[in-house]
Amino acid sequence: MTYNEFINSIEKDNTIPDKLNVHLQSLWYDAKGDWQTAHDLIDHLEDRTSAHVHAYLHRVEGDLWNARYWYNRAKQPEYKGTLQEEWESLVRMFVRG
Repeated sequence: MTYNEFINSIEKDNTIPDKLNVHLQSLWYDAKGDWQTAHDLIDHLEDRTSAHVHAYLHRVEGDLWNARYWYNRAKQPEYKGTLQEEWESLVRMFVRG
């Protein structure tokens, strides 16, 4: 799936696309305004990539202490840009083209 296809699935569809990895699933639900589902998909995962998405989700929530904890687990610096910029950056990490 390309970035544009992913964006179109958010803007035009009410059903999550098939075969998205868990990170894109989480970001898709976040974009649809379903933070809880986005968080539930990632919360139990231990890898660094999931920790990075988890950090972003806690920024969205406004829990900066928890976000910093997850950035540390992800071995990533705390993101200083906007939430939208970080979301786009994360999506681009997981899509092709």
